[in-house]
Amino acid sequence: MKVLWVKNVPMSVQDVCDEMINKEWKYSTVATLLGRMVGKGAIEGKKKGYLYYYTPVLDEKEYKISQTKNFVSKLYDGSVKNLVVSLFENKEMSDEDIAELKKLFDLK
Repeated sequence: MKVLWVKNVPMSVQDVCDEMINKEWKYSTVATLLGRMVGKGAIEGKKKGYLYYYTPVLDEKEYKISQTKNFVSKLYDGSVKNLVVSLFENKEMSDEDIAELKKLFDLK
């Protein structure tokens, strides 16, 4: 999805493979994944000649919001507070992160 979002043009399987950071994925694996994403409605595949070209249906921001809500709902019973507490208690947040959050929420 990231490759499709960044390029923002219809891309073939080979185009996606060429742009991927992890070049160890096989062409067939990428093709299978793209096919599954078409089936789930995340991307659209249009045939041009003998190749399919894929474009995202989902907007990146909307996708991230829905996935975040799903994650928080499943793991933290819908509580963002519980997620933040977990990150804080496990020392996953740096002092800079905490300062940024305080500034973001205008906390003193």
